[in-house]
Amino acid sequence: MPTETAARTGKAEPARSPFTIRRGLRYALIAQVAVAALVLLVDLGDRLPTGLGGGTTNPLTSPVLPGDQVRRHDPNRALPTFTGPSEAPTITLPENLPPRLNFSLQTEEAQGPLIVAAGPIEPGDADRFDAFLASLAEVPGQVALHSPGGNVDEALDIGRRLRARELSTTILPGTICLSACPYILAAGVERAVSLRGSVGLHQHYYETPGYMPAFLAVEDIQRSQGRTMEYLIEMGIDPGVMRFGLSTAPEDIYVLVEAELIDSRMATTTLP
Repeated sequence: MPTETAARTGKAEPARSPFTIRRGLRYALIAQVAVAALVLLVDLGDRLPTGLGGGTTNPLTSPVLPGDQVRRHDPNRALPTFTGPSEAPTITLPENLPPRLNFSLQTEEAQGPLIVAAGPIEPGDADRFDAFLASLAEVPGQVALHSPGGNVDEALDIGRRLRARELSTTILPGTICLSACPYILAAGVERAVSLRGSVGLHQHYYETPGYMPAFLAVEDIQRSQGRTMEYLIEMGIDPGVMRFGLSTAPEDIYVLVEAELIDSRMATTTLP
């Protein structure tokens, strides 16, 4: 129906755009609140005890099969067995995980002398790794990893130092390399993964200040993900492997099967 103004002038009013500045600001505010809620939910999910907060209900010891690879991630569990019946490690590992990466020189029956890096990845571990290497009269050419993950930036730093020394990496039977640990694995000039060990990825967890607006927190997360992708490309790994982690909640872990390890080049060879 024409308005009174249109009746007086005999001219039709131009159609009003459904988009106004006020409405646009309202949509922007709604979007920001939605993103903030998402960040909060991810944060709460990561802090819930194991067995709560969504995700898979499969037990920690359930073997993975192609298409059924998401398991609960417990970073405090020293030897989760995702590959079937319990596999005794072929190296000496601490019964309980140390508070941070522990470096030792060991000899494995099939691999010979190697460096074992076991434990969570914490800030400062890259410098400790360098100090350990400097203490050795002769540095073995291979590093065996056993870690539930930890600080992503520190893992990238360790990886770059490892690659600079042209060392290889390996995952031995009965050991794990989860969360941030695969970024160290990726740095080996050769990367041998036992199919009786486990390599797994999930979404990164970032501590963000409570006062930081949601859009800045998301921007920081995206920037960190970009740095991780650049690192994988630098190491010769297909960054597409990140899709498995990005679709897996922080309280879970996506365990890579042989085809994914080889296709992504996360492993240059697999071992029994």
